[in-house]
Amino acid sequence: MSPLLSIIIVSYNTRAMTLACLESIAAETRETRCEVIVVDNASSDGSAEAIACHPTRPQLIALSENVGFAAGNVLAAERARGELLLLLNPDTVVLDGAIDRLVAFSRRRPKAQIWGGRTVFADGRLNPLSAWGRMTPWRLFCRAAGLTGVFPRSNLFNGEALGGWDRATEREVDIVSGCFLMLPRALWQRLGGFDPVYFMYGEEADLCLRAGALGARPRVSPDATIVHYGGASEATREGKMVKLLAAKATLIDRHFPRWQRSLGLGLHALWPLSRWLALAGFAWLTGHAKSAQSAAVWHAIWRRRGEWRRGFAPAAASSGAAHSVTASAPPRSVATT
Repeated sequence: MSPLLSIIIVSYNTRAMTLACLESIAAETRETRCEVIVVDNASSDGSAEAIACHPTRPQLIALSENVGFAAGNVLAAERARGELLLLLNPDTVVLDGAIDRLVAFSRRRPKAQIWGGRTVFADGRLNPLSAWGRMTPWRLFCRAAGLTGVFPRSNLFNGEALGGWDRATEREVDIVSGCFLMLPRALWQRLGGFDPVYFMYGEEADLCLRAGALGARPRVSPDATIVHYGGASEATREGKMVKLLAAKATLIDRHFPRWQRSLGLGLHALWPLSRWLALAGFAWLTGHAKSAQSAAVWHAIWRRRGEWRRGFAPAAASSGAAHSVTASAPPRSVATT
């Protein structure tokens, strides 16, 4: 019998977390017929070998080079057989039947077409990165001017992060985080999946905004909760921010009205510059060592602006098809209805 749901995980040097994620899927998914497909992006920590012999027997696509998160999901989706796709980060733990609950939520809200849940840190504190508002010139200005930091709980000044919303209520959002995002496979195919130009970060925002243009209304539910550690595959804050800034610049270029793009990119570039100058000034006045260290990081990010100001270059995308080494276990449903 074909699965209802195909769960896709793209891993990179997260061996222990990926294995824990697989175990939580098997333990907490009791009502939904599903298959699990794992793409390993040429990890050097033995992830592929450990996944291949894991008792939950996921299907494994082991790559010989890192093609990125977006392209990895595209490869897995080509193999998926489920009516629904669930994109799940490897640095997550499924809690209290969260996947079953998300499927039930999709049945209650079919017009949303994209569904997400609530994320928490390992200690149970809210991880607010499960959903986002879209970027606008005003929201970019607020970030560059530091208003998002001064008023983090204000939806007016921190609208992109949906400031003030505790994620304890169901809500329509612009963007569902790719760490826990479900959609019909038919919609994924209609959209062409993730755009592989997004090597890391921004791919789910692009997908949700394109889906919204077709009539989707993404929603999240607090009933489906997972642990999301966040940033497990990124070695340094500097490296993460360079990729994140490039992704945001790409989103501005592709989703802002033409007349707003130059303004948007200019405001976007002011964010790391203003952070560097503000932190450096505060450290100079107070001698605060931690602020000086943060200023140095933001200065390094600003010096690398040639890598992010214009966004990701199309040449950076790679399908990885010619470089994949596939070791696939037979399909196995981890739950039955």
